[in-house]
Parts: sequence; C-alpha cells; structure tokens
Amino acid sequence: MINRFRALALAILATAAAPLHAQTAPATTATPGSAAPAPARPAAAPIAYDRTGVGDTSMFAPLDLATPNTYRAASGAPGPRYWQNRADYDIKASLDTTTKTLTGSLRLRYTNNSPDTLRFIWLQAEQNAFKDKSLNSYIFPQESRFGARGFEGGDVIERFDQILGGARRVAVKRRTNETVMKVDLAEPLAPGRAATFDVAWHFLIPEHGADRMGRDGSLYELAQWYPRVAVYDDVRGWNIEPYLGQGEFYLEYGDYTVEITVPTGYIVASTGSLTNASAVLPGTQVSRLAQALKSPTTVNIVTLDEIRSGAARPKVSAATLTWKFAAKNVRDVAWAASPEYIWDASGWNGILAQAFYRPSAIDPWKDAADQTRMSLDEYSTRWIKYPWPQMSAVEGPISGMEYPMLVMEAKSSDKYDLYNVVTHEIGHNWFPMLVGSNERVHMWQDEGFNTFINTFSEGRRYPERGDQMARAHDERRYVEAAMKANSDKPIDVMPDRIDPRLLGLASYVKPSVGLQLLRQEIMGPEAFDDAFRTYIQRWAFKHPTPADFYRTMEDAGGRRLDWFWREWFKENPHFDQAIDTVITRQDGEVQQVVVAYGNRARGVLPIHVRFTFSDGSTESHDYPAEVWSTNTTRYVRQYGFRGKTLRRIELDPEERLVDIDRSNNGWGAAAMVAPQP
Repeated sequence: MINRFRALALAILATAAAPLHAQTAPATTATPGSAAPAPARPAAAPIAYDRTGVGDTSMFAPLDLATPNTYRAASGAPGPRYWQNRADYDIKASLDTTTKTLTGSLRLRYTNNSPDTLRFIWLQAEQNAFKDKSLNSYIFPQESRFGARGFEGGDVIERFDQILGGARRVAVKRRTNETVMKVDLAEPLAPGRAATFDVAWHFLIPEHGADRMGRDGSLYELAQWYPRVAVYDDVRGWNIEPYLGQGEFYLEYGDYTVEITVPTGYIVASTGSLTNASAVLPGTQVSRLAQALKSPTTVNIVTLDEIRSGAARPKVSAATLTWKFAAKNVRDVAWAASPEYIWDASGWNGILAQAFYRPSAIDPWKDAADQTRMSLDEYSTRWIKYPWPQMSAVEGPISGMEYPMLVMEAKSSDKYDLYNVVTHEIGHNWFPMLVGSNERVHMWQDEGFNTFINTFSEGRRYPERGDQMARAHDERRYVEAAMKANSDKPIDVMPDRIDPRLLGLASYVKPSVGLQLLRQEIMGPEAFDDAFRTYIQRWAFKHPTPADFYRTMEDAGGRRLDWFWREWFKENPHFDQAIDTVITRQDGEVQQVVVAYGNRARGVLPIHVRFTFSDGSTESHDYPAEVWSTNTTRYVRQYGFRGKTLRRIELDPEERLVDIDRSNNGWGAAAMVAPQP
C-alpha cells in the first residue's frame, strides 16, 4: 500500500514532469471604455505524432549480432566445426647495408582447413604502401606518422612458383592490387589439403616505414618484410583490406624458421628462439644467456665495453654471419639488427626477458630487461601464462610497435615513459598475438583491451605515479572531456576511417574505460576477471569477432549486457545523471525522503549516491544500470532516515562513472517540504 506521503510525492513528481503544452494562460477581461475583447480562442491542440509501429529503440533492446552457427556458438565459444587456415614459413633473408636493401626467399606451406575449395589465394605485399601514388600517399600527408615521407619503395617479386607433387614448379599467375596480391593456384586446393609455394623478392628499406618498421643509421627494424598470406575466414572470406599504415594486421598462425644474414659486426634480435647461438656469439655470451634464463635479476649478455672492443663478436674472417631462429604457433615474424646493440636479459619461469639498445639509450634502457620481465609476470599471473620462450624489447626509431616475441620502442625520456611503452607493446602479445582478432577491422579489440590491462601493469611497477584505479580515473576524465567537447567517436569503426588525431581516444582509451566500467561498476571484479580469462582461453591462437567477445562475457559472467555493448562500443551516446527532484517530510523520528534521479543523456550507467546528514555521518546506495530499463530518463526511490536530518545528496561522489555535467549531481537543501497530514 502506498502511504499518503508517497502518493503525494509521486503526484508532485508527475506534475513536475508534465509537458509545457498542458499549461494554459488565464483568460483576459475588458476594462471600462475599451472595446470588447475578441472571443477567446481555444488553445491550439498540441501536434500529435502517432508513434505506433516503431520498433524497440531502447538502449535495453536486444543487440543484433550475427546468428550463431556450428563455427561460432551462441555462448561465444568456438563452435564444434570452428576452423581456420594455417601458414608455415621457412624464410631466408639477407640485409645489404650498403644499398639498404633486403633480399629474401621463402617456402610457404598453406593449409586449407575451410570447407571451401580455393582456386586462388591473397597475399599481403605491404611494402607497396611506400610506392608513389599508393593509396597510402593519397590519404596520409607525406610527413605524417603514417606517411611515406617521399620514399619510393615497394615489393619486387622475382619469383612466385607453386610446387606440385613435391618437385614440379609452376609459375603461378598473380595480380597486385595496392598492398594485396592475388595468386591463381595451379590446381584447386580442396578442404584439408595444403599448397606449397616458393617465393623470391627484394625491396628497398624505407627510413620511415609508417612508424612500424624502418632504419636509423646502421640500425634496422624489419617488419611487414615478406609476402604474407591473408586470412580466409568464416566471417568475411578473404580479408583483403589494404594496408594504409594506420590499420594494423590480421594473420594466420603457423611455424617459422628464419635465417637472417647480416654483416659480421651486427647483433640480431628476432621473433623466435636463437637456434645457432654458438655460431654467431662468442662462448662467453652463450654462457651468459644460459645464466640469464635462470636469473631473476638482469644479466649483461653484451656490454658497452665489449661493443667497443669487439669482444662481443666471434673471431671469424667472413664478412657476414647468418642468425637462425625458430618460432612455433605465431602469426608473424619481425626482427632488428645493429652493430651497437648492448644486450641484457633475465629469466621468468623459464622464459627469457631481453632488451637490446644502443649506447645513446643506456639511460633509461638499462632498466628495460627488468621491465620486460615484470610485464611478462604481470600479464601471465593476472590473465593467462605467456606461451612462448622469450620476449625481446628493442630500441630504435620506432615509437612503439608490437610483434610476436619482439617489441620496438624509442629511447624514451625516463624510466616511467619507457615502461608505459614497453609494457604496452608487450601486452600486445596477449592481444592480438595470442588472441588473434582482426586489427585492421576492429582495432579496439586489441588496442583497447591492451590499454586496459596496461593500467594494472603500470600501477604495479610505479605506484608512486598512481595505482591502477588512479590511472583508470585519469582515462575516464580524458573520455569525459572528449564527450564534453563532442569530439568523441564510436569505438567499433574501422581504424582507417578514424581521424588520426582521434585514434588514441577511439581505439585505445575509450575501450579501456569501458572495460574498467564493466569490471568495477557493472559486473564486479570477480565475475569480470573470470569471464575475461574465459575469453582469452577460448580464443587463444584463434580469430574472435566482437560478437564472440560479447557473448563470452555474458556466458561466463552471468549477465545480459546488450545495453552496454550498444552504448559503449556500437553507438556514441553521452552520459549525464542528475538529481531532478528531492522531497522531504518529517514523520516523527523518521525523515521521509523521495528522490527522483534523472538521466539526461541516452547513455545509462549504474547509480552511486551518497547521503550526508547533519551529524556528519553518511549512507551510500548503489543501483544497477538496469533500473533505467523501464524509464531511461527518471528513477524514483523513497528512503526513511531515523534520527537523522539530511543535509546533502551527491551522485557519483568518487567520480567512478563518466558524466559530462557534474553540476547537477548534488542537492544541498530541501527542494520541497510536504505538508503535515
């Protein structure tokens, strides 16, 4: 039964919400000696709009996702017939430091695990982004981060043969379209069968390779350096989106052997494990590597003095040495080489954590091997163990870029800045190197997830700069400021369509803030962490879509979240909670209070409210976002406070949510006092 106060309060709230057209002006009367007024005209009826037949447009409407099937289950897990193709490579490459050219040959074994017979394949030839009149040159200014800076390069394919019957070579027909290349197969590739190709190529190495590879003096960082088969999947067929520089990569998993021939004085860091250390390193360095693998503290593998004296290199007469590496179940290979590399390493649970840097970067890079080790520890302990045998952080001209088992960073200004970049790029070995999402279409699914896990790592390493919660708070304020300025963008947009000035906001920080809201305010840490780990475990070494992520988080977390996926990832609403109306009345020792909470933007979030009383005591209440499901603009609650007098109400007092207008979040005096009965 509703008591008199409750009924009165609800009536007042309903009146307050009445539309303006329901109010009428008083009638006028004539004064003596004046003309009689014209007959009163009835108030114009408000324009009515018949909204019947409109579908469910609420934020809480079911989200339209791809229909589950035998490949991708409704739970978000891979289905019983999930498949993906495989690409195994044996690569040999030679670096000519005089002509600044890379020359290579490879043997590619491509396995068709799909249910389809393939008559052609697509490969990525991404050095073609640095050719004159490429699509990259028309979209990004030459001197921008992703611009070619006037460089004229591109892949030159010398040979592309398909090997039939184990020995017979057939030169296949191919057609290059910007950064992708179509190869017509010499014979159809049936499901379950494999095709083998022999390829030779070379290219001029750009100095500035879209900030993802390049060179600086005698130092080379090589990525996007060999023809790579594109992904053929159950979602889009062949993924043939061009490489423009801003959108990153989507690749098949496989095993690699790599042989890299460089001048004798060079030291090479690469994806994979070094398999011929005794051929390219003196015995002292080989022994130190074995020691470092078991050491929790940094071991100097190659020192500055040894670089200067030549003691870091084997005593051989040959002008070049070939470094050999092997990697299992990775989606790419990248490497770096320099005659000046100082080399540090330590071990964590049988994994080698390494750092390679030039003398000019000793400060702060002397900490980099330990920073690498802590990053491996943090992500392995909190989420899932790192699955590969080593991780190398390499210093050079690239500001920050990730590859399997190898990450590239610039010198950095101090240890704090260096760690932010090192741990970010290493975090990418979980997203997307382990969980292999499509970066070129859904960049947020790796950059945003990685930015989120970085807040834990950064807060752990340098808590004096803010713990995880403080760093998450700073990210929320950044997103909030962007919303206030109307400069925010939807998250689930292909990265090559995003203004480069907004890429960090849309693909990195905003998704990170969304995951933090999910963890702390919506699902709770225990449920979120369980579901997030389940997502990683389900999709390790596979290709998840956003729908697979959404469904897994619901399936393992135990909560329907259509409204959240819609508002945070698919649409771009703002958020503005308010205290609309407060009505108080004293009923003996109990102060009765009715509060109307307002939601003045389309986005919905939980309600966090704190009541402060005249004696200084406080009382907090939390309501899930679903309280807005039947009325997304107003939510009314009644409270009874015995022996207390209310002085203040605050919404989101700890600023745990996003809110574009906090001026309407407080109440400090009785807005209306109900009469005594």
